[in-house]
Amino acid sequence: MRKLTAILLVSLLTYATTLGAQTHTENSNKEAAAEEYAKFRFGGYGEMVASFKDYGINRFYGGNDGNPKKNRNTISIPRLVLAFDYKFNPKWILGAEIEFESGGTGTAFELENSENGEYETEVEKGGEVAVEQFHITRLIHRSFNVRAGHIILPVGITNAHHEPINFFGTSRPEGETTILPSTWHENGLELFGSLGKGYARFDYQAMVVAGLNPNGFDRNTWVAGGKQGLFEEDNFTSPAYVVRLDYKGLPGLRVGGSFYYCADAGTNSDKPDSYASSVPVRIFTADAQYRNRYVTARGNVVYGNLGNAAEVSRVNIGQSNKSPYSRLIPVAKNAVSYAAEAGVNISAFFSGDAEVPVIYPFARYEYYNPQEKGEKGQTMEKRCQVSMWTAGVNWYALPNLVVKADYAMRQIGTSKVLGTGRYNSENEFSIGIAYVGWFIKK
Repeated sequence: MRKLTAILLVSLLTYATTLGAQTHTENSNKEAAAEEYAKFRFGGYGEMVASFKDYGINRFYGGNDGNPKKNRNTISIPRLVLAFDYKFNPKWILGAEIEFESGGTGTAFELENSENGEYETEVEKGGEVAVEQFHITRLIHRSFNVRAGHIILPVGITNAHHEPINFFGTSRPEGETTILPSTWHENGLELFGSLGKGYARFDYQAMVVAGLNPNGFDRNTWVAGGKQGLFEEDNFTSPAYVVRLDYKGLPGLRVGGSFYYCADAGTNSDKPDSYASSVPVRIFTADAQYRNRYVTARGNVVYGNLGNAAEVSRVNIGQSNKSPYSRLIPVAKNAVSYAAEAGVNISAFFSGDAEVPVIYPFARYEYYNPQEKGEKGQTMEKRCQVSMWTAGVNWYALPNLVVKADYAMRQIGTSKVLGTGRYNSENEFSIGIAYVGWFIKK
């Protein structure tokens, strides 16, 4: 696995340094100019996806074959996000995003401490409405600025660049979004800026935010269910620290990495003293992207480490049936995801013909496993191990409007890039449409 990861990243970087990107640089400058606004702007992004699947709803149903073979179809609006930016003056800026996920929600959870800490739930419909971003930014200098409020955690390539035109395919890359919250947003403070110039340019972000809550950690999604926000207040007993560094010195190339650390996520649990031992969480990520007029290529790696995973598993399975958490165990010590994707711009080969549409055929490979390694005495579930290929096309009808179609093939219980696992494969064909844009700028 490590050899494959290294090969993917080295290949991507080598390819990046051998191609010119003059057209991409010119386009980036135009995009930057277009994003300027004097006082406020309003816009957002959204997606709609229909999928046609050949597998059932539960690969863990108890049989020896994994997911049963069953034709079923789904259609959804994964998210509609409304964004608003307002400049009080050129130095003080308000930013906000509200996300409507799967049609909105009427769900509320309460923890009644006056009733022995029982959970109370009222559910009116599925989905979620969430404040994805709400922050005040103070611009001080190109190299040092401050942001406070509800902010995006740039842990991994998808969280850092989560809008639907920033990835190929109808859905966000599955591996990364399985083991990490997505989109990951927390309350906190951020320092950010750009350092250096020319070939030595770097962007950095450093944050102190609310840490994860291990009540939501589970077998299938590792720490992804630990993002806070279920209740009126987030627990901040053990904050998390996030740093990200991106190299942007070569035209068309971005190489980045991030680190997340929470010293004792257990102290952020719903009920104090749920975990007798500390629950440290460490997440390391590395990613790269290269773009020019002909090709877009990306690669990323996520590796996570959870301390005292066996105790987390013991506590979580004993949680109340009324709690909003899955209680699936064991929660693994280590989780991993790595992926690479590339697409070719067909229209770039016909630059003299304006009638040729902007179409990107693409292919993506992912490996992920929320049960990569357990502590002593834990038995890992092989059906969490997924090797996945996705191939399809993205048609950019407009620069900020894309129509997508793809075919995904999951092999369950294997880490082989090519080959099959011991369980039934899971295959699906999907079509979708997505947009990103500012509707009003003044």
